[in-house]
Amino acid sequence: MSRLQITHTTTYRYKEPVEFGEHRLVLRPREGHDLQIESLDLATTPDSVITWQRDVFGNSIAFARFLGPSDRLEIRNSVSILRREILSAPPALHAFDTRLPLEYSPLEEPVVRGYLVPVYPEEGAALRQWAVAEFSAGDGESAGELVESIGKWIKQNVQYRRREDRGVQSPMETLRLRSGSCRDLATLLLETLRALRLPSRFVSGYLDSVASAAGRAATHAWLEVYFPPYGWQGYDPTLGEATSFKHIVIGVSSHPRGIMPVSGCYHGPSGITQEMTVSVKIEKWPPLVL
Repeated sequence: MSRLQITHTTTYRYKEPVEFGEHRLVLRPREGHDLQIESLDLATTPDSVITWQRDVFGNSIAFARFLGPSDRLEIRNSVSILRREILSAPPALHAFDTRLPLEYSPLEEPVVRGYLVPVYPEEGAALRQWAVAEFSAGDGESAGELVESIGKWIKQNVQYRRREDRGVQSPMETLRLRSGSCRDLATLLLETLRALRLPSRFVSGYLDSVASAAGRAATHAWLEVYFPPYGWQGYDPTLGEATSFKHIVIGVSSHPRGIMPVSGCYHGPSGITQEMTVSVKIEKWPPLVL
């Protein structure tokens, strides 16, 4: 068992005070058999009234309603978590005996269908054609090995590039440029797998890394694939490997826009924003002695 202290700060600065609309915050890690939250302190400048809800995907969502204008908006989330590595060591994807085409129970099938709907339907045929030509994706093939093969190809052939622009590139654009952010690489793999009829979902979270230990990291993105009857398994195309305990999930969604860490608006003239900065710091704390 290990303890981590995660501090995630997002700051916007404006040339003059502005009024803020309601903001939607996806900042609370998802708890489960492998992760438990000890404490969480979510604070904003200016002050706000914060309420919590769960969305359709089971994510914890905070809604912040601000109490006054300001020339600075800061959202600071400090959370302490416990990780139980020994109880839940993730297996390699090729270890799952799941073959194409995937088959689902009557209870699973209606839910799974929503994770097959493409984000970019106009590119589905081209992605499928590319994937079938590049990888073996016929009936009887291992679904886990297929995911690993495509994910490793992305790692080897698409250069990671930190990109501050909002939104994600389309999958074909990422293939054309051979570069993209972690969001872009995750979306490319997500849409390719959906084109091959493998249900997948987008994941936002933190990566326990050298950059996060130094306080120089931002949020990270990857995806999860559903392998019946085993469940959701993560893969990170930016790293070219299955997810591990260094991946800390904040939210999951059928669409990349569904789990933006901070989304909202302000009321003021255009061009008034001076800068936006994000920092994520992850500190390792000693385990509690009971």
